[in-house]
Amino acid sequence: MTGSNPESSSYRDAGVDIDRAAEALDGIKEMIRSTHLPDVLRSIGSFGALVHLDSGRYTDPVLAMSVDGVGTKLKIAFATDRHETVGQDLVNHCVDDILVQGAKPIAFMDYFATGKLEPRVVQGVVSGLVKACKENSCSLVGGETAEMPDFYSEGEYDLAGCIVGIVERNNLIDGSTIAPGDLIIGLPSTGLHTNGYTLARKVVFESAGLESEDTLPGTDSTVAEILLRVHCSYYPYVIELAEAKTVKGMVHITGGGFYDNIPRIMPENVTAIVDTTAWRPLPIFRFLEEKGDISKEEMYRVFNMGMGFLLIVSERDRQKVMDHLRNRGIEGTIIGRIERGGPGLEMILP
Repeated sequence: MTGSNPESSSYRDAGVDIDRAAEALDGIKEMIRSTHLPDVLRSIGSFGALVHLDSGRYTDPVLAMSVDGVGTKLKIAFATDRHETVGQDLVNHCVDDILVQGAKPIAFMDYFATGKLEPRVVQGVVSGLVKACKENSCSLVGGETAEMPDFYSEGEYDLAGCIVGIVERNNLIDGSTIAPGDLIIGLPSTGLHTNGYTLARKVVFESAGLESEDTLPGTDSTVAEILLRVHCSYYPYVIELAEAKTVKGMVHITGGGFYDNIPRIMPENVTAIVDTTAWRPLPIFRFLEEKGDISKEEMYRVFNMGMGFLLIVSERDRQKVMDHLRNRGIEGTIIGRIERGGPGLEMILP
């Protein structure tokens, strides 16, 4: 007969509570299922998600995939105990990444890892994932929730996601038809989106000495409200233009800002000329530049400066595109042009 050993150990003693993890998952299963479109065959609870591609709906389908995280924007969520918006950030960022190629999102999976699972926090994050997936007509089909007590500081977590989209091969947008004379149309951002937060936090909290609930100078909003503004999904504004082949190229102004992202789609024989005087950056960017004593070049390399997504269109389609955007509830701004020469980018800075 065996007895209990007073010195025996359990997974819970080591810091991982399987029961608490099950509680957290029980609270989100129905939320996740509420995003499922008819193509989802199996998702949360199985070893892998299954999504059916109806071959009758496509002629020559191409899968578009991307994986990303929220970065140190999560630090703002930790500090303010506001966790609903970072899930939206993650989904919308990934949607924009594949939208550049003309792809529609079909399935999303997330990875949430923390030192100690708190069901309330997990449910807050997942509620944001669910909201964004519904808004982007994308099924949240599962993911991974990991509890690693020796890896993360108390109250902190990491969040990443993987998206799968689909586009017909003959509708792929890769920038190859961009030519001299084309125009660059900028679409406004909501704020920093999900990039540049390490520098922004240093300026706001260290250099300027502000707290999360302080009003940001030059605005009527708190620092937390501005820094947690949700990354915009441009899918509802742009997808019809992409499917109609009215755009020649698209750019998501994400990590690397203008300098690193625009050249990624430029053919070798052209240069993009971006006139930064064509729009006025949002107050948060002006604040960061002034208080952080940051150069213009660095600002446009790190941040989106108020333009989160760019469309490159022919002159003859200019009005059609502008009207379409306005009818969808967003204003486009002509911020540049394409000229012969290159490959490359020329920024006209004030």
